[in-house]
Amino acid sequence: MTTNEFTNYLGEIKAYSVSQGEPSWMLDLRQAALAKITELPLPDIERVKIDRWDLTKVVDFDETVDFEGVYSFDQVKENPLLIQHGNITIAEQMPMSLIEQGVIFTDIFTAMQEHEALVKEAYMQLAVKADEDKLTAFHAAFMSGGMFLYVPKNVVVEEPFEALYLQNAASTTNFVKHVLILADENSQFNYLERFQTIGEGDVKSTANIVVEVIAKQGAKVKFSAIDQLGENVTAYMNRRGHIMRDASVDWAIGVMNEANIVADFDSDLVGEGSHSEVKAVAISSGKQVQGIDTRVTNMAPHSVGHILQHGVIRDRGTLTFNGIGHILKGAKGSDAQQESRVLMLSDQARGDANPILLIDENEVTAGHAASVGRVDPEEMYYLMSRGLRKTEAERLVIRGFLGSVLTAIPVKEVQKELAEVIERKLS
Repeated sequence: MTTNEFTNYLGEIKAYSVSQGEPSWMLDLRQAALAKITELPLPDIERVKIDRWDLTKVVDFDETVDFEGVYSFDQVKENPLLIQHGNITIAEQMPMSLIEQGVIFTDIFTAMQEHEALVKEAYMQLAVKADEDKLTAFHAAFMSGGMFLYVPKNVVVEEPFEALYLQNAASTTNFVKHVLILADENSQFNYLERFQTIGEGDVKSTANIVVEVIAKQGAKVKFSAIDQLGENVTAYMNRRGHIMRDASVDWAIGVMNEANIVADFDSDLVGEGSHSEVKAVAISSGKQVQGIDTRVTNMAPHSVGHILQHGVIRDRGTLTFNGIGHILKGAKGSDAQQESRVLMLSDQARGDANPILLIDENEVTAGHAASVGRVDPEEMYYLMSRGLRKTEAERLVIRGFLGSVLTAIPVKEVQKELAEVIERKLS
């Protein structure tokens, strides 16, 4: 689109902002981002060409939602829960004990109205900036739903926060979600999110999802995600942590989408002693193209960032893992480690595992490992010699290969769910 074509949406953006009761600073951010979309480049994902992907096509904000069959509310448990279908929040649940402690878990528009100062402090200010590239600017201009989670100082929450974001397979509306998590000093909690396409339909659509996790001094966040967007949803996903002194954000992400996706999983270690473990698994099948950039940037002394990525490719799929560890000048005593491995199950599959280490400081520890290959024939022989058929043996090897993320998810039921999703993707 040209600048003029994007400018034509200014009236719709203003009307939408007013309809959601947004504060003036949010409308200002939207308008500034809209003006920059055409000036900014697309994100640079090594060895993945996304310039032909139609990720900045605009479709109307409004969406008609059919709630029937969307979610079985008898499944609702007692832990904090939020469910959104398209642009509409259809369920929110918060235990009174957490409300009394000052915990906030609500949709992003309600948060802007009722907790404006907290949202304004962090929304596209610390982790992801609106003017980073064309897709972050598009997101800032056209954001149409999402969630805000705030856990106050010294509050420890045992039950996981769960968020479910449903995309309608029959809808062409842009699926532009913003998730903002603010962990105050010395807070601790687990958060689980799912992005999932439901219903029937063969219309083409796009998703633009930005997740920001701000962990203040001493905060401990365990973040889990299962992504299951459908075969007609071309997606951009940007998850980033801004991690302060002695804080940690540990990620466990299952990339199980059916269509093309470019993903950016970043952890910025901005405080001394900060820590992040990034574990991601992905399966690419059919003619699907997946480009996954995982970056840890050590900005402060004695920070630790580790990356573990495992992927499986079937049919004519393409999967690219770019692992980037960057230790900046001044980050003495830091540690940056990464491992990226890709398992190919087809002669027509294409896989890349690209380790990148950028070291600008002495007295640090850094290392990487990368491999692209096939199922180990010795493992297959051993399992088949114990009576397993070839398909069963292969599937068992793959489950073990992807098990690193399964074990990192703190909720047993979700571990089982991801295992089932992996099984379906491999069938």
